[in-house]
Amino acid sequence: MQKKKLGNTNLEISPIVFGGNVFGWTLDEKESFKILDQLFEKGFTTIDTADSYSHWAPGNKGGESETIIGNWLKERGNREDLIIASKVGSNPGKEGRDVSRDYIIKAAEDSLQRLQTDHIDLYFTHWDNENTPVEETLRAYEQLIEQGKVRHIGASNLSPQRISTSLEKAGDSGLPKYEVLQPEYSLVEKAKFEEEYKPIAEKNELGVITYFSLASGFLTGKYRKKEDLQGAREEMVKKYFNEEGLGKLKVLDEISNNHGVSNAAVALRWLMQRPAVTAPIASATRESHLKAFEEAVNLQLSAEEMEKLSK
Repeated sequence: MQKKKLGNTNLEISPIVFGGNVFGWTLDEKESFKILDQLFEKGFTTIDTADSYSHWAPGNKGGESETIIGNWLKERGNREDLIIASKVGSNPGKEGRDVSRDYIIKAAEDSLQRLQTDHIDLYFTHWDNENTPVEETLRAYEQLIEQGKVRHIGASNLSPQRISTSLEKAGDSGLPKYEVLQPEYSLVEKAKFEEEYKPIAEKNELGVITYFSLASGFLTGKYRKKEDLQGAREEMVKKYFNEEGLGKLKVLDEISNNHGVSNAAVALRWLMQRPAVTAPIASATRESHLKAFEEAVNLQLSAEEMEKLSK
């Protein structure tokens, strides 16, 4: 499987990044190991997680996803064959976001312990607290990078202004620079990235790894009527269940039928062919879902199809 160079980093990542938010949430450890084994066998070797995953599940506190991944890495002995991304700043289980220097240093140590590794390949500021100067946050990353505990840093849910300020301060002060963005971007959520974040990414040659790439499952096409709106993702999906959203599914249906592939494969491939995107993040809870990953990698959409989807 051909890897993708991630911005100006020295990381070569899979064309689709696996979203580890399902570990400890919709998948227990045994089921997670099974999916991870299947993913690895198919050649997808980049996994995205966070210190807060999966704190929203009943009885969880956060860190469950990292713990499961760490147990799997230790049992399989394949850490050097994978790229692991994690995140900090959400302050799971507590009020308010935290991107202070001391918090980041401690949170990184906790993540390393759960992941049972000595380094995180890509470490994101997950959420921001604008009361903390960007220089303080970057100094924490400077220490972690100097210690070899973090290789590269990125930004996820930061405002465009804070990202731009961080990049400027890094340039002025010689502090580490965000090299990757992780924005929300999909066929049903386009404007914010394209209008606000894409110019920053292009100007600064940032890698882009998109989250909610399948709009929490809506773009798989399995939500067609109100009765389908139930389960763990109901709150995230119901906003798309309208005339506009269902109209988008009709376009996906047409193109996926023409190629003999799933709707998910077409939605992922659209992202993969967008010029500013390095790779989309997508999750799966069973091997049959991973088929869409393989379909997307092998699919090629025409310029006409790309334009039709974009419109």
